[in-house]
Amino acid sequence: MKFYIMTLGCKVNIYESEVIKENLLKNNYIYENSMENADIIIINTCTVTNMADAKSKKMVRRAKRFGKIVIVCGCSSENNQKNYQEMGIDILIGNKDKSKIHMLIQEYIKTNKPTTRFYKEENFDFEDMSVEKFHSHTRAFIKIQDGCNNFCSYCIIPHVRKNIRSKNFKQTIQEAKILVQNGHKEIVLTGIHTGSYYTEDNHDLADVIHEISKIENIKRIRISSIEITELNSKMLNEIKNNSKIVNHFHIPLQAGSNEILKRMNRKYDLDYFKKKVEEIRAIKPEVSITTDVIVGHPYETKELFEKTIETCKNINFSKIHVFPYSKREKTPSSKMPMQIDDKEKKERSKHLNKVSKELEEAFYKRFINKEVEVLIEENKKEGSCGFTSNYLKVQVAEKLKKNEIYKIKITEYKEGELIGIKKEQITCK
Repeated sequence: MKFYIMTLGCKVNIYESEVIKENLLKNNYIYENSMENADIIIINTCTVTNMADAKSKKMVRRAKRFGKIVIVCGCSSENNQKNYQEMGIDILIGNKDKSKIHMLIQEYIKTNKPTTRFYKEENFDFEDMSVEKFHSHTRAFIKIQDGCNNFCSYCIIPHVRKNIRSKNFKQTIQEAKILVQNGHKEIVLTGIHTGSYYTEDNHDLADVIHEISKIENIKRIRISSIEITELNSKMLNEIKNNSKIVNHFHIPLQAGSNEILKRMNRKYDLDYFKKKVEEIRAIKPEVSITTDVIVGHPYETKELFEKTIETCKNINFSKIHVFPYSKREKTPSSKMPMQIDDKEKKERSKHLNKVSKELEEAFYKRFINKEVEVLIEENKKEGSCGFTSNYLKVQVAEKLKKNEIYKIKITEYKEGELIGIKKEQITCK
């Protein structure tokens, strides 16, 4: 039977979809690139915003129209259980048991009885899952952590991903070894709250990075996202002394004023954030620091929004991922007065996106006439493209080997990308 997977949302979902895909392939199912031609359609949903929920439900309704076996899982189904149960889905689960979907399909085919599985527990163990190779990505992800205990006032994710929990240390290292043996040169460590990784045998994120860096032929280790409060002295020391760690950190700011940070229940103030960024830049002068910012959170006046603009410029991020505040039921922010209207949120998003584009262009242009190392991820008619350690997109007018690293001389910046000329191929050690 042929199957298709639609993945919405974060890198954790991407990883979990890859687990589902690999398990099905091992059980003699065939991957299909289109929903229309598949016998089984799997929708891995997202609920981080109202728009993500709407898109998830839209994809499920579309899948239902084809009359195939429809499987729905993920954060949106976890958060909106009753809504999805009313949609007549063949196999409906939340975030638990994604690694067992291949078994749920076999059971459904035998019995032809719909299955719904949700759990009332608040505390889960880390679900054992692993991937041997990412067929759809040059970079390989490893999900090392799940859940979040931060309970930021605007965020629904702790309610749908539950308690923090971490992947076994030895299993994490073994998974990384297999991925590198299967050709991946860059590993991306990901989780819902990646920096909270901690195991019963006292291993933390810095230990994971240190051990993975010893693997022969690995070139890069990337953290999908990390909170500023988790960049402690041990982590900064690892960043300083480990050449395999990339020159890019995604560190969510969320708001550029202390007033809104406090209402968001974030665990730092602006002074703390800025000092940590300065420490990172002292270690890695060419580091790219990207961030997330929510605009239009309750109580965010126009003056406080201007403060956010000023803060982002002052910190000099290389890119800002801008999110208009989305009112999520069950969260403290949804009950706050002074909600900002959608039109104003849209205008503020537009303004901050413009600032982001200016900052990004300035950062890219710093590398004109410099030589950079590029991991080739895609071949096109006009040549090849890939990414640097600090996550700059580079185009080369030459067909280069995919999943190989080349030294490229940058000649110009054009429409959000760097253009370069190949100098030599880099051999991994």
